[in-house]
Amino acid sequence: MHAFRSHTCAELNKSNVGDTVRLSGWVHRVRDHGGILFIDLRDHYGITQVLCDPDSPVFAEMEKVRSEWCIRIDGNVKARDADLVNDKIPTGEIEVFVRDLEILGASEELPLMVFGDQEYPEETRLKYRFLDLRREVMQENMKLRSDVVASMRKRMWEQDFREYQTPIITASSPEGARDFLVPSRLHPGKFYALPQAPQQFKQLMMVAGFDKYFQIAPCFRDEDPRADRSPTDFYQLDMEMSFVTQQDVFDTIQPVLKGVFEEFGGGRKVDQDWPQISYKDAALWYGTDKPDLRNPIKMQIVSEHFRGSGFAIFAKLLEQDGTEIRAIPAPTGGSRKFCDRMNKFAQEQGLPGMGYIFWRKRGDKVDEQMSPVVAALMGLTDDDLNEQTRLQKQLEELQNTLGALEIAKAIAEKNFDRVRFLTQAYFSEWEAAGPLAKNIGPERTEAIRQQLGVGVGDAAFFLGGKPKAFEAVAGRARTVIGDELGLTDKDRFAFAWIVDFPIFQMDDETGKLDFDHNPFSMPQGGMEALEGDPLAVRGYQYDLACNGYELVSGAIRNHKPEIMFKAFELAGYGEDEVRKRFGGMVNAFQYGAPPHGGCAAGVDRIVMLLADQDNIREVVMFPMNQRAEDLMMNAPSEPQNEQLRELHLRVIPQE
Repeated sequence: MHAFRSHTCAELNKSNVGDTVRLSGWVHRVRDHGGILFIDLRDHYGITQVLCDPDSPVFAEMEKVRSEWCIRIDGNVKARDADLVNDKIPTGEIEVFVRDLEILGASEELPLMVFGDQEYPEETRLKYRFLDLRREVMQENMKLRSDVVASMRKRMWEQDFREYQTPIITASSPEGARDFLVPSRLHPGKFYALPQAPQQFKQLMMVAGFDKYFQIAPCFRDEDPRADRSPTDFYQLDMEMSFVTQQDVFDTIQPVLKGVFEEFGGGRKVDQDWPQISYKDAALWYGTDKPDLRNPIKMQIVSEHFRGSGFAIFAKLLEQDGTEIRAIPAPTGGSRKFCDRMNKFAQEQGLPGMGYIFWRKRGDKVDEQMSPVVAALMGLTDDDLNEQTRLQKQLEELQNTLGALEIAKAIAEKNFDRVRFLTQAYFSEWEAAGPLAKNIGPERTEAIRQQLGVGVGDAAFFLGGKPKAFEAVAGRARTVIGDELGLTDKDRFAFAWIVDFPIFQMDDETGKLDFDHNPFSMPQGGMEALEGDPLAVRGYQYDLACNGYELVSGAIRNHKPEIMFKAFELAGYGEDEVRKRFGGMVNAFQYGAPPHGGCAAGVDRIVMLLADQDNIREVVMFPMNQRAEDLMMNAPSEPQNEQLRELHLRVIPQE
């Protein structure tokens, strides 16, 4: 028999009854049932129940065993009684009576329990990550990650891609984040960099004629941590192709990712239609360039309804250049309680608040005398001259009725659209409520309602100013509204390509032009586009959003040196500077560079979504904490003086 096991802890079943077996694993939990010890023995594959009573020759030793001790047992497989079968685990029909025991590794008192669902501080979990990873949910997350990577590789190979490895110690990469620098011992005063991405190397591979490249690539960026981002390193499915258009890249990566989400999504719906949304429209409709399309809410510009209105705050705001008012429809949100709650949310985000209108059933019903008049007014046409005269007389008799005089005036002017509008506003069974509605009046309120397509029981929220100042808050408000009102379909993966990113932006304070996004994207229109207004130039750059996260980023590359130099010139960088910083790539492009493009998909983030986790550290084997520290390995650590001398470095203490 093997020194440690004849089977794993997930293999034994009823067919093994009577067999003598050897198992090794960890003590998941111990139960003492009146002198009979039951132990759940766990390994990577599953759990087997083993038991021991005073008839066993190792009973006394077994009584000493505690949780998370690593042990080996020999024993006989027995069938469980029918009423004791556990159909939740593969080994639930059997148990093993222990005849021999070996302690492979005893455990000290545990700083965190592996069995159960107790919550522990993240710092504790990361310091004792080797214990944290023993928990079932973490084992499943890491297995999922491995399976996802294997599936990605298989799907890329099936599309005739080959995997090539790129250097880890290299020069700085033009990705826009901070580099991790590596001092050179052989070249004092000079530094390598850990690659932020294999960007330059994969482009150089295209110049070298390797038509289709991919790699599960480690990337290193010194970034501020977020729940969906590591502060040090991450992995991405990196790919590049020659002689392709933007659509070719979409058509290549889309089936790979769709297949992965269908394979590992746990039965959740995966959208088949992946719309292409311009960066401009995404910002307008969703307040972000990584929209969650599971939420059906689309924001709209409603500036014209407030221009010159009785709501002075918005009216005066719109007198300034570059300002606008946007509305966030909130279907089923038509209660003052919900509106007040959202107004408080905006204040918590640093804004004065959010204006709102909600539509509700009118408290005072239209009386029976007026009902036929209302019905007739709503259907009034240019041919109804006799009816017009009769109705006008009725309205004059009802001068005290709210709106009657305004409607009578509109009839006299034969403005029947306004007649129908005012009748709806004053005599319908529902009304617009809230301070905004009172300030701007029923005509503007009704125009807003019709534009947004909302009605009784619904609400709308309003934010104003320069879009960059409130867009992000509007996007977060849209998310909160969708979640709180139950509008967001949580059992679904919804994808969207965000396209047409601007290449340049203008600094409002300095008036200086700089790159807004990837400076190495090919401008749409090439050199000709760069001769016009730089702020109008769009790049062949694209991101893929899913459920509010950016999963993929890529571009068709600017492979022509003259266009690259012109783009950098507009941003204030001379040719000498470009050659100095990106000399390897610029030099290569002078020797017959093909048109090429590609993208990179974040492996960690994809697995996070598939595992239904909110924090990327739940799907990374050994992550850093929020302060970019490895509490288990004590990194970063202070170097020894001898190491510093070899590198010709000196650490200057912080004041």
